[in-house]
Amino acid sequence: MESRKPRDGAEIFLLFIYPCPERDDPGKEKKQYVRPVDRSLALKDDMISRITGIVAGKSGTEVLLETGGITYEIMVPQAVMKAMGSDMVPGNRITLFTHHYYQTEPSKSVPVLIGFQNEVEREFFEKFITVSGVGPKAAARALAESFSSIAGAIDRGDAAFLKTLPGIGDQRARLIVAKLQGKVGKYGLIKDEGFQGPVEGVDDVKEEALEVLLRLQYKKTEAEEMIRKALIRKPGIKTSEELLNEVYRDRKTL
Repeated sequence: MESRKPRDGAEIFLLFIYPCPERDDPGKEKKQYVRPVDRSLALKDDMISRITGIVAGKSGTEVLLETGGITYEIMVPQAVMKAMGSDMVPGNRITLFTHHYYQTEPSKSVPVLIGFQNEVEREFFEKFITVSGVGPKAAARALAESFSSIAGAIDRGDAAFLKTLPGIGDQRARLIVAKLQGKVGKYGLIKDEGFQGPVEGVDDVKEEALEVLLRLQYKKTEAEEMIRKALIRKPGIKTSEELLNEVYRDRKTL
């Protein structure tokens, strides 16, 4: 029998009943044998694949979800947090599709849940962690931009965009492209409805900057590429003046 203690102090007992070897002998008393859970099985299978409950709290990238008197701590990527927006507030009832695994440590195995809006997002995440050196927690932290934009960057081999993701440097960005390019195109079709990126009114800012660059005799395709690269390097830009300054700084390094 295995006892697990969630945050609220409630206990979950997993009971596995195996038949008694003497069950075929009518002259002997029948017994029930209780054997401990084999943790290695949990490493292979998603034991918890979906949770519906009430948001009990939220801190950074972690959400507490209460259901049936048990509170689960779930790690939620920033991309999912941003997309869910006002739904991810205490008191709201939500559903998260989860990737469940055990993080092994020298003396114990710690269960970890990572939550997504739907099965397609979870599937993309599970492809992401097939890249060497990108574990589940690192992948969850890296998913700070919309799934469609990350999938699109992988598909076009845009390592410059990928290395701006948290924890993904130049080497990992190249490994991601090498492993997944041509395999994640369908995830670029994800409609990241409700996703709020780091820049408010970014389309207006881009249009204003583009207009200025066109007046300065840059070709439209060249100007659009300069703007795109500037926003990747500095996603927090909020005005066309900031954007043009970033474009200028990049041109100076050429």
